[in-house]
Amino acid sequence: METISWQPVLENELVLLRPLERSDYEELYQVASDPLIWEQHPVYSRHKREEYNSFFEESLDSGKSLVLIDKETNKIFGSTRYYDFDAENSSIKIGGTFLDRAHWGGTYNFANKQLLIDYAFQFVDKVIFEIAEENIRSQKGTARFGVEEGEHFLKDIGGEKFPYVSYQVNPEKWEEAKQVFVLNHK
Repeated sequence: METISWQPVLENELVLLRPLERSDYEELYQVASDPLIWEQHPVYSRHKREEYNSFFEESLDSGKSLVLIDKETNKIFGSTRYYDFDAENSSIKIGGTFLDRAHWGGTYNFANKQLLIDYAFQFVDKVIFEIAEENIRSQKGTARFGVEEGEHFLKDIGGEKFPYVSYQVNPEKWEEAKQVFVLNHK
């Protein structure tokens, strides 16, 4: 049986995704230190070094985290990760994603998600996103990708429970969403 790497190197014309390394700490913290990135997240203080330290260590320890690099500038502009691979239900989750504000919105977010989702669909039938109910910005961005809203639930983060919503997409819906995105951004 083939072993799946949930920490691949992926790239397109805009973005390079590669495994998170300890040496990425400071450059990634420069991105994460913007409080506006976290204002709609339950752990809204991740812009502070103490909170960021925990997040970074958790990301590094997961063995599934990637940094996002703008191919034009060769600078890190965020990170993301795969998590909770479920072979029985043929699903994987994508989350823990944050981008600097210069890369918010359509093109770069889509380029990043396209790489992640296309890769995942080589191995699973469902990609799931878990987004805090207060994170309207991420919910809107995810909805643009043909992702359907699912169950509402409480997610444990650091021993505290926060309201979240799950969103999922299958390969057929994803192909439709990619076509719509391309048409809308010509």
